[in-house]
Amino acid sequence: MKLKLLVVEGNLIEENQNFKKVGIQTHTESLSDSLSHFNKNINLDVVNPSSDKSIMNKVKDFNKYDGLIWGGSSLNIYNNTDEIIRQISFMRECQTKIKKILAICWGMQVAVKAAGGEVKKSSKGSHIGIANDIEINENGLIHPLYKSKKKTFNSPAFNFDEVVTLPKNTVCLASNKINKIQSIYFKKNNCEIWGLQYHPEITYEKMIQLINFRKDKLINYRKVFNDENQINEHIDFIKKEISRSNKEHRMLELKNWLEGFNGN
Repeated sequence: MKLKLLVVEGNLIEENQNFKKVGIQTHTESLSDSLSHFNKNINLDVVNPSSDKSIMNKVKDFNKYDGLIWGGSSLNIYNNTDEIIRQISFMRECQTKIKKILAICWGMQVAVKAAGGEVKKSSKGSHIGIANDIEINENGLIHPLYKSKKKTFNSPAFNFDEVVTLPKNTVCLASNKINKIQSIYFKKNNCEIWGLQYHPEITYEKMIQLINFRKDKLINYRKVFNDENQINEHIDFIKKEISRSNKEHRMLELKNWLEGFNGN
């Protein structure tokens, strides 16, 4: 029997159109490719609550889904725009209707906010294409999210914000020097949420594309690089990680989440 999953696209339609103009996959397309690596028998439906103003009308049909994956976005949750508010409200409903949620990067921040937690701009910097030395803690070592994962690892990542207050009864599973909260587990109503601040579903090659795509903003707006030379040095660092990394290990969190449906 096919696994039926709902995928929530976190980016605005305009951002995805900008991606397509320069030949970059949307985050949903990247996710679909990565999921199919482990299971080709998956039926995906995609929704975009930022752009679909009637999104709340679809919640009543959610009992047909085995689970939900909520992906990344270039948005910042504290900006509190109408599109962001709609995403938070939609996530809150999902947490009452769907039993299993995998919330990735922006998705984790939305899940946390919807459940009563707080997200702010990171006080210790950002991840631009890569998160180094993510360390699984004692809770993470016994959680199925990290089955067969090395205790310390690097991962594709792209974020400027961090979770600073966790929802009630949330367990932190991993951290690094930039984000104290790199992954979490919590239950809300009858929903089990696994959250990741990084991107196992996105390749380092795509992260390099995103860095080049956002080059001007990274220098002039985000101010994380002084000039293009610094960006090129950082890209060279990521290219070295590509030569060292293992695809199967990079995406283990996806595999482990999918395996959670085998007993259902």
